[in-house]
Amino acid sequence: MEFMFDSIQVLAAGGGGDGGHGDVAGWVTGLFGFILVGMIACLALEEKLHAKKSVIVGVFAVLCLILGGALDLLPFYDVSHINIRGHEVALPVYIPSIDWGVIAIILGSSLFVDVTSKSGLFTWVAIKLTKLSKGDPRKLLWFYGIMTVVFSAVLNNVTAMIIVGSLSAVSLKKLGRSEKLLAFLLVEGLLTNVGGLLTLISSVPNIIVGNAAQISFVTFFYHAAPYVVLATVATLMMGARVFKIDRLTTDVEKAEAARLVEGFDENDGIESVFFFWFGAVMLALFIGIIAAASAPGWFLNELGMGFVALAFAAVMLVRYKATADRFYKALDWDLLAFFAALFVVINVMEHAMVLEMIGGWLEPIIAMGEQVGTGAMLAASAVASSVTDNIPLAAMLAKILAANPDVVPAGGANPDSPFWWAVIFGANLGGNITPIGSASTLVAVTIIHKHNLKLSFAGFVKAAIPFALMQLVLAIGYVLLVLRFI
Repeated sequence: MEFMFDSIQVLAAGGGGDGGHGDVAGWVTGLFGFILVGMIACLALEEKLHAKKSVIVGVFAVLCLILGGALDLLPFYDVSHINIRGHEVALPVYIPSIDWGVIAIILGSSLFVDVTSKSGLFTWVAIKLTKLSKGDPRKLLWFYGIMTVVFSAVLNNVTAMIIVGSLSAVSLKKLGRSEKLLAFLLVEGLLTNVGGLLTLISSVPNIIVGNAAQISFVTFFYHAAPYVVLATVATLMMGARVFKIDRLTTDVEKAEAARLVEGFDENDGIESVFFFWFGAVMLALFIGIIAAASAPGWFLNELGMGFVALAFAAVMLVRYKATADRFYKALDWDLLAFFAALFVVINVMEHAMVLEMIGGWLEPIIAMGEQVGTGAMLAASAVASSVTDNIPLAAMLAKILAANPDVVPAGGANPDSPFWWAVIFGANLGGNITPIGSASTLVAVTIIHKHNLKLSFAGFVKAAIPFALMQLVLAIGYVLLVLRFI
């Protein structure tokens, strides 16, 4: 098995035949560079085009493969017929270009979270915190903000925003404070991207860049957690001050608010007490084993985190074995297809020398050194991810950095390079600058509009910019002054 994957990886990197070798004409690189810019522009205008990500990138993947074949850029012959221990295996050229480990992590994690949520565990936690706040708006903001960060890290940004955002609307309406809903949803939306920094599997850019840099789950958490705590506290303090979310002062107000939140029943969403506790135990095991799977020398490390995620999803699906198909239907197939097509596009861009060209543009930033260069890389990643999807940005930069000898010395990985962390922090936090910067901020805006609250694109940017700048300044200072000593 190891031999097979080694063979595929070598061929996917451009080995064999005419494709992937020799000089590529400048006009060819320019053509594919223009195609890449076109794809990114279409992704940024997704809403205007009324097209799904998978369709947009899928069309560009088809175009890239056709042009790549016509211009003899791809290693068709060697990849299509691989000899493995005397047996020939037919393999389409686009198959090895897809990072199936990333696809497996997203697929398995999505299924696992979706099934586990049916246990009522996450709703139970959310309502318990609501009751603990006794209806005090300031406490509610802090509890919901921390819950958003934790849910974003354990589940995913979008799921966290849906759960916490929906509960915020219900709770504030019951407390007679619906005028604060816009502030709550904005702060929670901004915190989803902070929580997305906490673990290796919290967000897709983390998975892509972490895999490329060979950063383990435990190492990632150890390096990112201090910043997440700092940024969460700073964001909540700033949110309470900017949006004037104050504590209750009189005994009458406190008693009335406490009475209202006591009307919530945390057990409403629990279908089975056994499944509730089973879900809690499986969630703890999932996090623990995902962390252990990144440890070298263990067989799970060879199988990968994607296998662990799929295995846990399979175990949880046993509870709904007769109706498992409804979970398959609920999967975000658009996201999975988007990833598969994106990996194909990035692979063709690599053969067309577009990534090398962009890498050349980044050379001056990297040449600035690990101090100035890292800060510049983080800021540039944040700005880029604010106007387009941060996933293709992360995938492209991960490929470029992995090929740069100043970041990854020949013959070995360099997970400690601050440039990896600059891309991780920038790609995640840049999503807080505009509502199209990340899926979770887009969901937050959708919930805002659903409750007939007025917030334009410019209005979001105006409200979010102070928070985003604060988070980015903290991130640059953290990566430059703290991270290097951890």
